[in-house]
Amino acid sequence: MAKTLQIHPDDNVVVCLETIVKGEVVSVTNGKEITALDKIEPGHKMAIRDIGSGGNVIKYGYPIGHVTEPIKAGRWVHTHDLSTNLDGILDYKYEPDTEDINNKIAVMGSKNATFKGFIRKDGRVGVRNEIWIIPTVGCVNNIATKLSKIAENYRKGSIDEVVAYNHNYGCSQTGDDQENTRAILKDLIKHPNAGGVLVLGLGCENSNIDVLKPYLGDYDRERVRFLVCQDYEDEMEEGLVLLKELIDKASEDVREEVDASKLVIGLKCGGSDGFSGITANPLVGRISDKMIEHGGTSILTEVPEMFGAETILMNRCKDEKTFNDTVSMINDFKDYFIAQGEPVYENPSPGNKQGGITTLEDKSLGCTQKSGGFPVMNVLKYGEVTDTNGLNLLCAPGNDLCAATALAASGAQIVLFTTGRGTPFACPVPTLKIASNNTIAEKKRKWIDYNAGKILNGCSFEELSEELFDKILAVASGEKVKSEIAGFHDMAIWKRGVTL
Repeated sequence: MAKTLQIHPDDNVVVCLETIVKGEVVSVTNGKEITALDKIEPGHKMAIRDIGSGGNVIKYGYPIGHVTEPIKAGRWVHTHDLSTNLDGILDYKYEPDTEDINNKIAVMGSKNATFKGFIRKDGRVGVRNEIWIIPTVGCVNNIATKLSKIAENYRKGSIDEVVAYNHNYGCSQTGDDQENTRAILKDLIKHPNAGGVLVLGLGCENSNIDVLKPYLGDYDRERVRFLVCQDYEDEMEEGLVLLKELIDKASEDVREEVDASKLVIGLKCGGSDGFSGITANPLVGRISDKMIEHGGTSILTEVPEMFGAETILMNRCKDEKTFNDTVSMINDFKDYFIAQGEPVYENPSPGNKQGGITTLEDKSLGCTQKSGGFPVMNVLKYGEVTDTNGLNLLCAPGNDLCAATALAASGAQIVLFTTGRGTPFACPVPTLKIASNNTIAEKKRKWIDYNAGKILNGCSFEELSEELFDKILAVASGEKVKSEIAGFHDMAIWKRGVTL
């Protein structure tokens, strides 16, 4: 097996696939041999040409920053000698390949597949039939948790689980910050993976039940119950009465054969490493394309991890309006950083850097590969539910829990989560973990659902994309992912304002 990988012919660095020791002679592209000048760990970069001070480092065929001192071929390229090229808010120009966009749109929905899901009254389809307890405020989190544990004893029929989705918000918030919380709560209350929902309020909070109800609009009143804890002497007793009613109703639901066009998948990465952009993320990009060919929908988020690769997405926008919406999403997020006095382009985490990712461009060019190659059809605000098939962009941060919750709130029934470092977390919908390398897949078998690291062993993207697509349909039809088997359930709301 080769010890290095040159991702694009124009690259002047290669990714090391295993540890390279100092002084080792390494064969790179076209039989060229280079002597390693440093010890270089897997996932990290080695220069294959001399690069003068200030010269660009090219990876994925694009600059990922500039070197801060002259470097020789064979040198380790990382944070000690590479710095970002990104700076400030940019002007963008729409430069689409119109023929390619039109050709891709023409084949959307051209393929057929099915899964077995729960058809809801609003026409959306759930891949789970769970009973959710949604607190309106963090003050009742413990009550929600206790109710879910007791109500598990009454679970029957087709109900998968009774789950409390706790959070810390709903009160002591102002303006848009409070509106964001209400939007996410509304989205989860109406999510198709929930066969029944108990909305649990305290009574005196800003986002109390009476305030929240108008946000729901038209909803299935047989599937949603409300409980204001301050109104009852024994809120536990009343809560169990309501949960039993929801369980009785939802337990009769049955899975039906449904077209794959009803699937919405969220695309997310976290704990990335130097292999994420060459295995797991491009594999998920192929899954996104495959889902769209079957008439389905994918949602890409993590706006800060588009910085440096955003023009690739912008030029794939279906039209100029969608392009302008994408520009606004990118620049508004940069303004958000600037308003907080934070650097816009200081994003890779310590774990990312340890895994071989150096600059934000390096991370973003790998991250955005999850979007595949189809046109951008829609741009969603935080808390907005998609109604557009095809590739959607969603405004949300890179934080794993916040972004994955935002994907679920926007309508994703499943989240595909690629990782090179591993993580046990889940979100309100099945969170399928895809390893970027063999080491983490082997080490964390109780976390990882699928190993994209097999690409490093010679497996083809075509073979693995067929295999992974089949697994996604199986998960949509009821197969549990590892975090569900472990009983993990998480949610997080994006905090954007002051706390009173």
